[in-house]
Amino acid sequence: MATETASGLSDHLRGVTVTTVACLSGIAAALVSAYLPFLGTTPAAATDRLALLVVAGFVFLQIPLLKLIGVEVEEFGIKDNLYVAFMTFTLWFISYGVILSANLA
Repeated sequence: MATETASGLSDHLRGVTVTTVACLSGIAAALVSAYLPFLGTTPAAATDRLALLVVAGFVFLQIPLLKLIGVEVEEFGIKDNLYVAFMTFTLWFISYGVILSANLA
């Protein structure tokens, strides 16, 4: 039996929701990083640290989004917040790396 949290989501559904939002945010951050005029997909863009600001912005935008979906983010501990940041960064890193190396943009 899955236990339910205060928001009504089971623990499993909460985990799947948080993981999905974090992964999709990482991919969206990569697309935004690739199509911003001051970043792009040039060789100089691969070393530009401004793209990390895009990732940080997407990490912070997830908290209100998760609240909107119905996840109780007030229950998040440091482990949950680090997980969200890590998953977002990892998916951004992989996706942006593929976009940069394949000249997709």
